[in-house]
Amino acid sequence: MGRYGSPVPIRGSSIQRSSCATFVGGIVLTAVLFAIGGWERRWIADDGLTVLRTVRNLLAGNGPVFNAGERVEVNTSTAWTYLVWFVSWLTQARLEYVVLGVALTLSVAAIVFAMLGAARLWQGGAQLLLPAGALVYVAVPPARDYATSGLESSLVICWLAVLWWWLIRWSRAEKVSCASVLGLSFVAGLAPLIRPELTLVGALALVMICGAPLPGMRPWLFRALIVAVAGLVPVAYQIWRMGYYGLPYPNTAVAKDASGAKWRQGLSYLWNLVGPYWLWVPLVVLSAAAVLAVRSRRIGSPAAIWSDRDSKLSLRERIHRISGRLRSPAAVVALMFSSGALLTIYEIRVGGDFMHGRMLLPPLFCLLLPVMVLPLKLSAAQAVPRRIDWVVPIVLAATVGWALFAADVTAIKTGNRITASGIADERLYYVKSTGHDHPIRAEDYLNYPRIRAMIGDIASSPNGGLLINSPSWNWQIVPPPTPIPVGGAEHTVFFVNLGMISMNMPLDVRVIDPVGLSYPLAAHTFRFPNARIGHDKNLDADWAVVDAGMSVEHPRMPLFLDEGWVTRIRTAMSCPETRDLLASTRAPLTFDRFRRNVQQSLKYARYRIDRVPEYEIERCHVVGANASR
Repeated sequence: MGRYGSPVPIRGSSIQRSSCATFVGGIVLTAVLFAIGGWERRWIADDGLTVLRTVRNLLAGNGPVFNAGERVEVNTSTAWTYLVWFVSWLTQARLEYVVLGVALTLSVAAIVFAMLGAARLWQGGAQLLLPAGALVYVAVPPARDYATSGLESSLVICWLAVLWWWLIRWSRAEKVSCASVLGLSFVAGLAPLIRPELTLVGALALVMICGAPLPGMRPWLFRALIVAVAGLVPVAYQIWRMGYYGLPYPNTAVAKDASGAKWRQGLSYLWNLVGPYWLWVPLVVLSAAAVLAVRSRRIGSPAAIWSDRDSKLSLRERIHRISGRLRSPAAVVALMFSSGALLTIYEIRVGGDFMHGRMLLPPLFCLLLPVMVLPLKLSAAQAVPRRIDWVVPIVLAATVGWALFAADVTAIKTGNRITASGIADERLYYVKSTGHDHPIRAEDYLNYPRIRAMIGDIASSPNGGLLINSPSWNWQIVPPPTPIPVGGAEHTVFFVNLGMISMNMPLDVRVIDPVGLSYPLAAHTFRFPNARIGHDKNLDADWAVVDAGMSVEHPRMPLFLDEGWVTRIRTAMSCPETRDLLASTRAPLTFDRFRRNVQQSLKYARYRIDRVPEYEIERCHVVGANASR
């Protein structure tokens, strides 16, 4: 104590060293916990293996396709596909191990960048920066499930974290260089290539950057340069996508009708994540702590972007003042909060997903970014700490307690049975179904029902044919018509589990699905209104028999397929619009074909086929005379 009973001031350098060590230790601890948690739950989902089929075709020189000779964009994340391809080409390692390593690395990097950004948000004064929101995210079991999985989830949160970190740096910097602004704009512009719905986030970020005061040259010229840098890659790829694939977005968006609305299912999906883990508890507690922390500091709040005093200014003065406030930490926090809210609303609208929690992880990550760390003040100048100084320790203790509870919760306990909601714990489902604690390699999925038998059936049919499931769930081969060409016809498999089948098959075996992820004919059918989300299209195998050119008469065609139904499908498929749609992906890619695909891509995306052939014949006004192939 000092001479008059006052506390002895702590030396600034000592506080600074303590604060820095605590912060670095917190980052390391959280990153290690996430890495260990992700590794303990390591796996590659069936949809993750689906990504690798496209990568295999890229490496083999067949282009970014799922089946050679048919230009279909099966993967939703363009950037994820090419990132995995590049690392695979560079390392020449086994694809499953490449995607596992890349995913886990990006997941851990996301936590690090998120905490670094939050630390810069709360910088200033004598304080300790302690993990808060970061602990919430890593404690949620789906976050650790999708730290690997082979899907783009890790890339999504890493992009969000890097964008957050860069925006906070930009908002805090006294002087911003042109190169820094352009680099930030380029990263924001990648949004649609990471995932299409992230365009919401990227667009808001670019509006903020363009609206803020700009360095260097004339503002209008620099804004044009920002738009050019941000749009260079996504716009170029968009033109190429429309010409190459004949669609303005990935085929998965057509197959799942991403523009459709399923609000009730979406709300069920939201509660399926929030309810079991009591996730609303840490969100409310951390939000309250953040508000109190803002009130005790001068970083501003999202509401500070506009004030009542601005209404007394002229229009020019208002624009100038608001422009200055756009480059502020408060504006960045508002951006991320708005992004999280918009992404949540979007996921609810489309009905969520069939994978527990997966599609709500990016919105959750956005909402937690400002509170990834929280400041604990070190005040030696006060003999009695203020009441507000006790809030953060209590909040952190409550967060740790909640994390210990949530980390061990199993939200869906039905194992490998799908519940009425259609939502499954995908990792646990495949663990139970394959008998492997960590299903990673393609052969780990051979124990999944019917997969090993499928390989045997293909090996025993050298003449080729279409492999379909019978009503008794046994494989049936529909042979090609006679005379069979020398060397046999093409093998085609028609089944819903694309990843495990395609990765256990050579690239010359065509793999298509009734849902439509890899099969345009199925993708362009109508949804069943109350079917399982993500699986609400289901094209009959009869269509695949006709489309593949297989035998359409008994006894060569299986008896459970009706000849009359198949004949009517053949008539329906003679519809000129349908043939033009299929030509957009199957016809040789000449310059004229590319140009037509670009011109007609929006029309192709909207085009729908009725799976009942009688209705399709009536819709297209075709007659039996047009049925010849």
